Amino acid sequence: MTPVIAQADRASWQRQAAAELARILEGHPELPCIAWTAGSASSVLIGRVSGLGPALQVRQAFAAWRQALGLGECREQPGGGGTSRLHAADRSGGVTVRLTATVFEQEEA
Repeated sequence: MTPVIAQADRASWQRQAAAELARILEGHPELPCIAWTAGSASSVLIGRVSGLGPALQVRQAFAAWRQALGLGECREQPGGGGTSRLHAADRSGGVTVRLTATVFEQEEA
């Protein structure tokens, strides 16, 4: 039988993730703004670097955040249509922090 997760547990996980996000943002005001999501199934915080800029700029933003957060090794997976997906993750303050980016590779003219 699957254990039932109480609403109080989910709320506690989101509060933990939100507190970790506040700590991260306060500690790194110089980094580019990215989108953040707090998970509801566990203490997870996901940062998403927008892929709507030039590929080099997206990669640089991802690398800056990855380094600042001390995240593990970057995994890169090829996607369809000339895209690449970047992923890095680690635990911080009891929260799993994940960083992702979709890079739209552009051919040189």
